[in-house]
Amino acid sequence: MHKSDLPMLLTQTIEVVIRAGQLLIAEWARVNGPRGKGDKAIVDIEIERVLRQQLLGLFSCDFWGEETGHSLTGHSWCWVVDPNDGTSDFLKGLKGSAISVGLLHKQIPVLGVVYAPVTVEGSPDCIAWSEGLPDLLRNGQPVARKLTGLALSSSSYVMVSAAAIIKPEINRELCTPSSFVAMPSIAYRLAKVAAGDGVCGVSLYAVSAHDVVAGHALLRGAGGILLNENGESIYYLTEANMQTVSRRCFGGSEIACRTLVVRDWNRIFTADGSQA
Repeated sequence: MHKSDLPMLLTQTIEVVIRAGQLLIAEWARVNGPRGKGDKAIVDIEIERVLRQQLLGLFSCDFWGEETGHSLTGHSWCWVVDPNDGTSDFLKGLKGSAISVGLLHKQIPVLGVVYAPVTVEGSPDCIAWSEGLPDLLRNGQPVARKLTGLALSSSSYVMVSAAAIIKPEINRELCTPSSFVAMPSIAYRLAKVAAGDGVCGVSLYAVSAHDVVAGHALLRGAGGILLNENGESIYYLTEANMQTVSRRCFGGSEIACRTLVVRDWNRIFTADGSQA
């Protein structure tokens, strides 16, 4: 694989991901609701098996999946897959969980596809990018907006977890002067920020590579960054890094991320640790 081949591989990857999204759409529409409980849905395994076979069919390299395990041989390329980021919210009946497929080259996210088949807006949303493209693609159309230089403002949005809706006052304070948007899936939060819907996406829970690699690629394509809880850039250098890339993450414009990361997010948490 040469980096010049990435735009063509991205086109093929988008097709694979959108086909797999039909499984999520069908699961959402089940009469008795999606199968599973807690943070485990049966459809997640079904989707990842399809993705693993088809992505490795497109390009055979290392593979890191949330549900089907990983194969890390030291190959310079690695697919990183979350078949349904936001499973627990999906099982609660919340729209906005997303299939997340990223590709690392020498530990750098060089391709990403985040696809939310069932959204609050009512239309599926596919956000994608690879090195070699000047702009992100959103549902096949280029998105020219870049994150560079954007700061928090009264007209911008910070994407936070769906749980934020139960603690609106403190989330409003922590995101000021921006407004907050509560939604599932850190992958989709980062993707929406990269595509121009916000200035920063936040997770206050530990994240693994499968949660953020695709979104990280999209942020790179939009001129954004992804920071951990210490304000350091997130890397994927070792298996341990892949398993837990950060305890918290902030992805978006550099100015917004560096402003938010130093705020006291611990204030959100009560004894029940109810916000992610």
